[in-house]
Amino acid sequence: MVLDLVPIWTFLVALAVFYYVVFDGFDLGVGILSGFARNEDDRALMMASIAPIWDGNETWLVFGGIGLLAVFPLAFAIIIPAAYFPIAIMLLALVFRGVAFEFRFKRAALRRFWDRAFSAGSALATFAQGIVLGQFIEGFKVDGRVFAGTSFDWVTPFALLTGVALMFGYALLGAGWLILKTEGALQRWARRCGSVCLVGVLVAIAAVSVWTPFVHADIAQRWFSWPNIALLAPVPVITALIAVGEWYTLRRDYELMPFLGAIGLFAMSFVGIAISLWPMIVPYKYTLWQAASSPSTQAFLLIGTLFLLPVILMYTAWSYWVFRGKVRAGEGYH
Repeated sequence: MVLDLVPIWTFLVALAVFYYVVFDGFDLGVGILSGFARNEDDRALMMASIAPIWDGNETWLVFGGIGLLAVFPLAFAIIIPAAYFPIAIMLLALVFRGVAFEFRFKRAALRRFWDRAFSAGSALATFAQGIVLGQFIEGFKVDGRVFAGTSFDWVTPFALLTGVALMFGYALLGAGWLILKTEGALQRWARRCGSVCLVGVLVAIAAVSVWTPFVHADIAQRWFSWPNIALLAPVPVITALIAVGEWYTLRRDYELMPFLGAIGLFAMSFVGIAISLWPMIVPYKYTLWQAASSPSTQAFLLIGTLFLLPVILMYTAWSYWVFRGKVRAGEGYH
């Protein structure tokens, strides 16, 4: 009997994607919010809050991408050509953002330019990721085992909506991080930004949730047929409860809870997408098992991952532990 490793790899790739969304999401969110900072001192504190850990957060993007390539090669071969433009835009924006982040500390005379570049790069990378998500939910034009669409299939109202939605979501994560890492006037400003972003996130979740069942009949059937409608009712109910809790903690003196609440909203959105699309990895065309590599390949890669993943988790946890606590004026990584 051969052990089915597809569920294990599905969990690992999904975990990497979720970790990326959370960890790189909040520093992209801080980057978006930095464009609206009240003054240079606040912007410097915002940068200092993410300086020690922001580039390491992208480890999860690499892990997820390599996992998709190695374990689900058919999905990789279809999704990457289909989303080539937004993925290329995302990667270029991430590179530009990284350059801007480092140069703002090196060239004081051009600091304002690099600060704006960092914010713009963060916003553009986030928007591109949201477009890829929207395109993934809508599905791809496939002929046999290859992408059969055009380079601009990603330009749809739904994909643009998810792009804007993710910008609000990452900004909410960023506001939660700033509440946790700062104090005083900047923390109060972050709470106000978080409240505005939460409204945007809830409007976006509602719009995407209403729109998604119309994307494909299978999604509508899964959510609204009996007894699924009763069994899946806890998903929107829990999401609503988390949203109420997030609103409450943003307007009180809680520091950790707004960040955890934002993560909770992302987690429930993640669950909703998984329910809608399971077991498809190329939506409405190929399942996880149909797109998977050979069992021997999966087993070989899993052995390496069992050694690598704990190392990634340990150094990530150590980084956050070392740089825990509040950031203050005059203190910084650079």
